Amino acid sequence: MGFTPEQFISFLGRVEKLKSVPRHCVTSDGVTENVAAHSWRTALMAYLMKDELADVDIDKVIRMCLIHDLGEAVTGDIPTFEKTQAHERTEKEALDGLLRELPEPMYEELTALLLEMEALKTREAKVYKALDKLEAVIQHNESDISTWLPLEYELQKTYAAKNVIGFPFLEKLQEQAVKDTEEKIRKKEKMG
Repeated sequence: MGFTPEQFISFLGRVEKLKSVPRHCVTSDGVTENVAAHSWRTALMAYLMKDELADVDIDKVIRMCLIHDLGEAVTGDIPTFEKTQAHERTEKEALDGLLRELPEPMYEELTALLLEMEALKTREAKVYKALDKLEAVIQHNESDISTWLPLEYELQKTYAAKNVIGFPFLEKLQEQAVKDTEEKIRKKEKMG
């Protein structure tokens, strides 16, 4: 059995919160980024590199990117460098509660997808995780450096490094992002 119109609208209403949940990042226009914007651009990145990752099921990666932060509609966003195991458990429970509102077949499909993402064993899960991190690095490079925390000067250079290994295009993308980070830092140091 599929959605009733009421279920569909109710679920959309719950996840609509992602449009208002702020992330620890600022856009190039100085606006605080929200979770929905991050998820959208991560999914767009996956689609745009489908030819560079021809041996990966990009449609599955796009689905992973679209749902990876759904739990934050309930819990809000906690930056990676502040997130604890307790936070992760709470987010996982919140996400399961949210997904239980879906028709059973969709609940099962999304739960299986989330388990695959968490295990990080498949190429698709690894690509999603790399894109999730790369999008954050690229967004920070687009933001004004005055919005960075001191720890981000180094984090920007290492945040996605382990996740891109084994994917040549992602490795090159991460290398370019690091060059962009280093250039941004150099410019700030020149300006004093």
